Amino acid sequence: MRRTPRILTTLTAILFFVPTIGSSTEIKEVKPLNCDGNAGLSCVFPKDCRLGETVMVNCTTRNECPNPVSKNNLEAVCRFCWQLPEADYDCEPPTNCSTSSTKLQLTKCSAHSSILCMGQRKFYKRVPCNWSSGYSWTKTMVLSVVLGGFGADRFYLGLWKSAIGKLFSFGGLGVWTILDVILIAVGYIKPYDGSMYI
Repeated sequence: MRRTPRILTTLTAILFFVPTIGSSTEIKEVKPLNCDGNAGLSCVFPKDCRLGETVMVNCTTRNECPNPVSKNNLEAVCRFCWQLPEADYDCEPPTNCSTSSTKLQLTKCSAHSSILCMGQRKFYKRVPCNWSSGYSWTKTMVLSVVLGGFGADRFYLGLWKSAIGKLFSFGGLGVWTILDVILIAVGYIKPYDGSMYI
């Protein structure tokens, strides 16, 4: 009789502290839909419109956006969103590539809210890899000229192994220091992650 309460207490503790199978405590962030300007409109383009031709379109507010509105006879250029000129869309900078790579990287882009276009407003484009992780070329040059003999420029760029070698050799007795000033000036020495200077 005395063992029963102890077993019940143990079972109760297990039920309360063991998570349910298939349950998840992870909260996923839901990004709000852009309903600003023309981004919140769904427009019907003429089926026979020619690429680049200016046409009149009828638009209604997307189902996901509040405050439904209908706009008739809006002027727009006949083209899909992925055919827009570069000035009419923004792309996320690719960060998983090297700036020395000659291949174009796939990244997500979205049309500006003032633009009317056919198809999905968010699309993928191949862009050159020219991302920056925040290293300043000016700061690198100043460090190279002033404290280059101690490897401060290479420490700043994250080039730890060569920076330690430069420190203990006193900048290669001045030769390494002068060479680094020239190589940084022409952009040959870059940050450790291959990113561009700002």
